[in-house]
Amino acid sequence: MKRLFFLFFLLFYSVAFTQQYKIYSPNKNIIVAFTLDRGIPSYSISRSDQSIIKNSKLGYILKENLNLRDSFRIKNTTINYYNELWTQVWGEQKDIRNNYEELNVDLEGSNNAQLKIIFRAFNDGVGFRYIIPEQKDLDSINVIDELTEFNLTKDYKSWFINAFLWNRYEYLYHSENASLLDTVQTPVTMESDNLCLSFHEAALYNYPSMTVGRVKGLNFKSVLYPWSDGILVKARKTLTSPWRTIQIADKPGDLITSYLILNLNEPNKLKDVSWIKPAKYVGIWWEMHLDKATWSSGPKHGATTENAKKYIDFASKYGFKGVLIEGWNEGWDNDWVKEGYKLNFTKPYPDFDIAEVTRYAKEKGVELIGHHETGRAIINYEAQMEDAFKFYKKYGVNVIKTGYVGHGQTVLRIDANGDSVFEWHHGQYMVEHYQRVVELAAKYHIMIDAHEPIKDTGIRRTWPNMMTREGARGQEYDAWDPNGGNPPEHTTILPFTRLLSGPMDFTPGIFKLIYPEYKPNNRVNTTLAKSLAHYVIIYSPLHMAADLPENYETNLKPFKFIQDVPTDWEKTEVLNAQIGDYLTIVRKDRNSTDWYLGSITDEEARTFEVTLTYLDEGKQYTAEIYTDGKDADWKTNPYSIEITQQIVKKSTILKINLAAGGGCAIRFREVAGYQD
Repeated sequence: MKRLFFLFFLLFYSVAFTQQYKIYSPNKNIIVAFTLDRGIPSYSISRSDQSIIKNSKLGYILKENLNLRDSFRIKNTTINYYNELWTQVWGEQKDIRNNYEELNVDLEGSNNAQLKIIFRAFNDGVGFRYIIPEQKDLDSINVIDELTEFNLTKDYKSWFINAFLWNRYEYLYHSENASLLDTVQTPVTMESDNLCLSFHEAALYNYPSMTVGRVKGLNFKSVLYPWSDGILVKARKTLTSPWRTIQIADKPGDLITSYLILNLNEPNKLKDVSWIKPAKYVGIWWEMHLDKATWSSGPKHGATTENAKKYIDFASKYGFKGVLIEGWNEGWDNDWVKEGYKLNFTKPYPDFDIAEVTRYAKEKGVELIGHHETGRAIINYEAQMEDAFKFYKKYGVNVIKTGYVGHGQTVLRIDANGDSVFEWHHGQYMVEHYQRVVELAAKYHIMIDAHEPIKDTGIRRTWPNMMTREGARGQEYDAWDPNGGNPPEHTTILPFTRLLSGPMDFTPGIFKLIYPEYKPNNRVNTTLAKSLAHYVIIYSPLHMAADLPENYETNLKPFKFIQDVPTDWEKTEVLNAQIGDYLTIVRKDRNSTDWYLGSITDEEARTFEVTLTYLDEGKQYTAEIYTDGKDADWKTNPYSIEITQQIVKKSTILKINLAAGGGCAIRFREVAGYQD
């Protein structure tokens, strides 16, 4: 009898002290459940009766005497529904639907500790964030641990790069079962037979970058980049975390057309955006990677007045808006990776007359793209930054490419005691620096292309002058990677991983794929047609034609696709996709009726039949097709390309043949005056 009473008491106790609230995606497929069980907060996610994230804890551990881990009670909850259509200033999709159900949970713990958690359920996934409101008698917040868990219910195949490594995000992606992962960068993408997931974050401000670490089995938790003193997050009085995001899709291609990350960011803060303009550019860049020229001064100096005019002439002749010039300023003659503090951002080398170069560029209808390589010497850069922006603005420079070459935990900071300490590239110190750059650039109507950046988390919606960034292995690795460059599968993985976070300045378009006179042990591991397809596959509002001008002028027929392809789109659709194997994307130009198709494969040859249902009914289009030749192969015959035209319409079934390591690029141009 006593045993029965005890069991009844336990059942009553667990029910009485467990509270649960649910929200649903607008299509009712995704369910987010928040649970408070004996004072401990957690959440779970299911989709179409399939459990995705099982019970996963939430909360914080602070250095201060404030319990934000357990002993909570629910103070208040509200559920809201939101639906809007908003327009991007620029982007891969002009109009975006932002539709979700939201749960706000206000928690109160011991000693009146306050914590708010917000959940949003979309048709394409889930986002949630924390808010630590102002607490009585608490002036500062120092986070020792963020307790967010992501406990999987299935051992998904995963695509990832590891975290806390020497070379930031610039590693090849690997695939492995989730149960074998360690600590990985986000986005980390996972796939099973009928489900795709991607874990990331949105709206990263005043907070360190999040990685995801496996604790045991299929249980993961957030792992933040720490300050040099071990504290993870530092704030005054209040703290708002980035959104923790889980994108959910039936198939890989649907991850690409998910705009959940953007939807979790605030609307555009800039009143005037007329100065923000997507474009294509060329520049003094690839020749340094080939060792044909140098960033430093001397007989091989790349950034000379004469060489700049050569690139300006090329840009003007072939319709490119910008010319990037790297190595123009004093400081490159030293070991600038170690001595970035010697870089001067307002003093050109004597052989680079910036006044004459910008005058000449303006005469030719071209603009300079500026360059600020900091060598991750943040103290030096911030001391000069405003003067440097004024300097460029004086000469009509409206885009700056920034760089932060440096490795591991090597960013010098002077602490409150005047001591030298060293921070991670992706910790809170650097997140705050990158944001200061974006906001100062906006003040001077300057667009930013950040290399060695903090990862994208969708802030381009709020700050649309944050145009593009690197944050992965780009084309430059094909010039000097000791292992020979990026393998053919690399760009069949990027769209499902790095590019889910936002645009990437991959610097594509190398036409001379093999260059024994400069780098006999390196090459570009694609076909020429695949180099063209990258302009559609890899989204960036600022796209570079990265090769040397002479290599384009000897290949003007395929070069025409690079001239034609836009960088601002009205619509994006994925026609077929398999992570690490192949991908076909079509995009509609925002400023014309043209559509563009890019299709790429890994080291295997493939044939696809694609329907053109995205074209307008009753109209004909000229398909300008750039595809691999019949004998093309990335290893043995990468230059073989066929350029043809045919008339197509909505009902046409188009056959696409991709060579090993190959690709296909197509422009669909409406036939004027034709109507069924």
